[in-house]
Amino acid sequence: MTVHRLSRTEARRVAVRAQLLQKERPTDLLDLVRHLTMLQLDPTAAIAPNADLVAWSRLGSSYAPAELTAALEKRRLIELAAMLRPAEDLALYRAQMAAWPGTGKLRDWQVSLREWVRANDACRRDILDRLGSSGPLTSRELPDTCAVPWSSTGWTNNKNVIKLLDIMVARGEVAIAGRRGRERLWDLASRVYPDDPVVPADEAARVRDERRLRSLGIARARAAESPTEAWDVGEAGEPAVVEGVKGTWRVDPVYLDQPFSGRAVPGRAALLSPFDRLVHDRRRTLELCDFDYQLEMYKPAAKRRWGYFALPILYGDCLVGKLDATADRKAGLLRVHAIHQDVPFTKAISAAVHREINDLARWLKVDPSLPG
Repeated sequence: MTVHRLSRTEARRVAVRAQLLQKERPTDLLDLVRHLTMLQLDPTAAIAPNADLVAWSRLGSSYAPAELTAALEKRRLIELAAMLRPAEDLALYRAQMAAWPGTGKLRDWQVSLREWVRANDACRRDILDRLGSSGPLTSRELPDTCAVPWSSTGWTNNKNVIKLLDIMVARGEVAIAGRRGRERLWDLASRVYPDDPVVPADEAARVRDERRLRSLGIARARAAESPTEAWDVGEAGEPAVVEGVKGTWRVDPVYLDQPFSGRAVPGRAALLSPFDRLVHDRRRTLELCDFDYQLEMYKPAAKRRWGYFALPILYGDCLVGKLDATADRKAGLLRVHAIHQDVPFTKAISAAVHREINDLARWLKVDPSLPG
C-alpha cells in the first residue's frame, strides 16, 4: 500500500476538513454528531457546556441547546461514558460490554474490578431489582448495600453505588436514561438502548476505528490510552508520513481526493472548546499545528498563561491564538479578558475573530465586553 507523504500544512487541512470547521457550516445537529461520532460532556461551563460549545462552533448561532435536549429526550442521542453518541452506535459497544471486564489475559486492575463486583453481587442485584420496578432513579435513591467498600486515593473513595453503577454501564446492565438537574438518572439498559442487532466485537472495533478516523482525518495508529475516547485508530485508513514529524500516521483517503492548493483552504474564524476534538490530543496539536495549549483551570491563577478556560482560536487551517473569556450571565456580559495572539493577527484575522466573539455573545444572549 502506498504511504502518503503530507506536509504539515496538508495534514492540518485534512484535520480541519474532517472536523467540519471549514467555511461551509453543517446545518443539522444529528448529522453533525453522527460525523463527529460523539460530543463530550463536561460540567465546566465558564462559557457554555462543552457539548453545546462544540455544536455552536460548527453550526453557528442557528444552533439552540434545546435541540440537544430534545435529541436526548427522544433517545436519538444516548449518554455513554461521558459522551453523547448517536443511538444507533450503541450496537458497536454491546459486544464489548458483554465481555466485561475484557478478553484474554486480564490485567491486574481488571481482575480487581471483577472481584469487587463479585463481592458486591447482592448490591448489584438489588440495584437491578429497584430499577426494574421503579426506575429511572438517581444514585441517591439507590441504597448502598455493598459488603466491600470501594477504595481509591481519589474522589471515588467510598462512593460505592456510583462506582458500581458505572461498572454496570460498562457491563451493559444499566444505562443513563436522562438527568434530573445535574444528577444522572439510571435505568435498565434494555429500556434505554435501541434493540438493534449486536455487532461482533472485532467488527465493531474496526468500525469504531474507521469512524473515528473519518472524524479526525489524520491520527496515530497507536497512541496513549485515554480515559474517555480513544485517540488512535488502529489500521483504519491508509498509512501516511508528515514532513518534519516522526512516526507513521493513518489518514482517511476520502480527504485526499480533495486537491490541495498553494492557498489556504476557504476558512473562517472558529472559537473552540478546550475539549474540542481538533485539539483534544495535545501532542498531535503541537506536531501538526505547532500550537502549544493546556487547559489551565486547575492551575493557580498566577501561573496561568492564557486563562481559566481559554478557547483555542482557529483561522482558516491554522490555530492562531487563545481567547480568555467568561460568560457573566448575571451581568448579561461575555467578558473578554484577553485575546492571546500566537501569530501576529492581520486585519482580516482580527475582524474575523471579533465577528465570532460577537456571534458567541449573541448565541449566549449576552453583550460582548472587550478589554480597553
